[in-house]
Amino acid sequence: MHIGPRHDIKCSNITINNQNLPWLDEIRYLGIYIVRSSKVKISLDHAKRSFHRSLNAIFGKVGRIASEEVVLHLVYSKCLPILLYGLEVCPLTKTDYRSLDFVVMRFLMKLFCTSNTDIVNDCRMYCGFKLPSEIIPTRTNKLMSKLSNVVNRC
Repeated sequence: MHIGPRHDIKCSNITINNQNLPWLDEIRYLGIYIVRSSKVKISLDHAKRSFHRSLNAIFGKVGRIASEEVVLHLVYSKCLPILLYGLEVCPLTKTDYRSLDFVVMRFLMKLFCTSNTDIVNDCRMYCGFKLPSEIIPTRTNKLMSKLSNVVNRC
């Protein structure tokens, strides 16, 4: 896989120990899927799929029996970390942020039984539930401040 101006040019017959390596458009590294592109870019499809899988597991166990506050807490503590894993170190575009926010907003619309975004935003603010576009920059700043305080003793 190439990243950069030659990302669309495939190499032929790369072998290691007489075994051909396949040419891929996407690789997984430490749980993050990196996509072939002219710039470093990640795929959020796998994270969103895993988020939906964990949401369905919670709804399958709890259903409509638990209150909205309990479901929100479960989703915030169990599902959002799956969606946001490692994104504080990845270069994200505005489209990526909107895509992540859309996934969470659709869950909230299902939870609050409405498709009105104003109502969902009011409920979200009342419950203190943040969208990924609000969480990721905070996590990035926290990571950068920790890294700036690290003394490299090589």
